[in-house]
Amino acid sequence: MNDANNSAGSERTADIVVSRAVLLPWVLITCCFALWGFANDVTNPMVKAFSKILLMTDFQGSLVQFAFYGGYFAMAFPAALFIKKTSYKAGILVGLGLYATGALLFIPASLMMIFWPFLVAYFILTCGLSFLETGANPYILSMGSEVTATRRLNFSQAFNPMGSLLGMFTAQQLIIARINGATAVERAEMAATQLREVTAHDLGIIRAPYVAIGIVILVFLVLVAVVKMPHTQDKTHRLEIAATLRRLFSNKGYVEGVIAQFFYVGAQIMCWTFIIHYGTRLFTSEPYGMEEQAAEVLSQKYNIAAMILFCSSRFICTFMLRFIRPGALLFVLSVGGFALTAGTICIQGIAGLYCLVGVSACMSLMFPTIYGIALTGIGEDAKIGASGLIMAILGGSVMPPMQAAIIDQEVVNLGAMTLPAVNASFVLPAICFVVIAAYGFRTHKYHEAANNSA
Repeated sequence: MNDANNSAGSERTADIVVSRAVLLPWVLITCCFALWGFANDVTNPMVKAFSKILLMTDFQGSLVQFAFYGGYFAMAFPAALFIKKTSYKAGILVGLGLYATGALLFIPASLMMIFWPFLVAYFILTCGLSFLETGANPYILSMGSEVTATRRLNFSQAFNPMGSLLGMFTAQQLIIARINGATAVERAEMAATQLREVTAHDLGIIRAPYVAIGIVILVFLVLVAVVKMPHTQDKTHRLEIAATLRRLFSNKGYVEGVIAQFFYVGAQIMCWTFIIHYGTRLFTSEPYGMEEQAAEVLSQKYNIAAMILFCSSRFICTFMLRFIRPGALLFVLSVGGFALTAGTICIQGIAGLYCLVGVSACMSLMFPTIYGIALTGIGEDAKIGASGLIMAILGGSVMPPMQAAIIDQEVVNLGAMTLPAVNASFVLPAICFVVIAAYGFRTHKYHEAANNSA
């Protein structure tokens, strides 16, 4: 009887997503998900803003994303080594420090009024985000039973789009709506003195939210520093990098997860960055005929709607994981993402924009689900393995410039039909969803085979 009670108690404990013992640390680390969500989504609309303010092509403006997500790639592995040698808490504190530093560097960058200092600031900021994501994701996984690890991570990740929503709202109301309404052509025709005044004003508008979040991050850094966190680092602090990498590279599920994550992040950033370009082209053409700035502001509202849908869908899909295996759900969502992206490409009216907004519902669960599947069962190797999944965020650095290069063509002639280049450019996210669907399908089949053999 006692054995039965003990067994039942163990099962109940294993089913707890977040225990009271780690509740405060979990809350603080979960807040980090919202903080980097803000940085991601206040930045996506800046591709269009910088292109207009500094008279650049869409490709040149997309270098914002190259610098932003390049920081993730460059710092993920060093961050993992640092966390492996020290602790998750130490890594998160370093991440917060770099985040604040990059944000505050917008002050000198805006005063210099040239593009490259902003790229440096973005790079440093996202080196900090790389530390945060490399540490926070596996840290959340470790705060309880492995049985509920994916659900726990999905729950924490559900707060990421809340920060994203705030970032999008900030971009729309405090940046896009307040910068000078002159188009790139009108700016090019201004006198040098007038253009300098307008540029200085607009770069000051961009600077303000980044400085504000930099100050908030410094306050949050102090808070995390004084709160006691659970210790999960190696007692020996031995790195054993070569052996760890051999184990990781021999793990097919992990390697395929890194590849799938690369394509997922690429798809996400492309869909959220260029929804403004898609909407602006639509609303400035017939039958709408809106002015460019008004079209940009309206397009950003659709971007916010996409994020609200993303956030809502994440909570719904997290609940669905109680009944559906992660691989199967990932496959279904990927197929849905592909179908909606096809609609975005082929439909040139408002329905195409609705399809693009709808893609966010399908993307909602992809990042944490891929992350959780890839790290399942690899134990202490997760501290290094996490860096590979964060380095895969490079997809958000590489793919947006490729899409921007297509958009710069203005029109794509396919022989039988002609498409606006911005529509045709979404073939890149469509390809990404095919890769993710293959990963979800293979993962589902693997678990199915494991269950049949058990």
